[in-house]
Amino acid sequence: MDLAALLLESQSSILEDSFAALERSHIHHYEAAGEEFTRQRLEDLFTLVVSAIRDRDLARVSVFSRRIAEERFNQGFDIGEVQAAFNALEETMWRHVVANEPPEDLAEATGLLSTVLGFGKDVLARTYVSLASRRHVPSLDLTALFAGTQPREVDPQ
Repeated sequence: MDLAALLLESQSSILEDSFAALERSHIHHYEAAGEEFTRQRLEDLFTLVVSAIRDRDLARVSVFSRRIAEERFNQGFDIGEVQAAFNALEETMWRHVVANEPPEDLAEATGLLSTVLGFGKDVLARTYVSLASRRHVPSLDLTALFAGTQPREVDPQ
């Protein structure tokens, strides 16, 4: 069986399980946006992943991930919140693939799934960090880790 067909057969349960996983995470912005918003975004990502696997083409994944990073960044989402949505879907898709794909097809199936979602998360993260570097974002404030390279005397008090 081809992977895209397998995922489409399980679409409703994959999306339901993904939503439940994201809901358990209590992600502030997704909770505030509501169930309909969250479910639709998971479905959009699911559809994109399946078509990228079917077509063996990552171009739309790149465009989508860049757009999502820009939208969510401008809406005040933390990068961890957005990554959590990708991760919830990825984890659920993996479980369905491992449970339903014949053992001899698992390596290729998980490789395809990992490639598409890994690429999407990479574009998302690089875009988000690029946007964040233009202005202060508390979740990306690493100044305390890089206060300098010269040893300083510490006041014993």
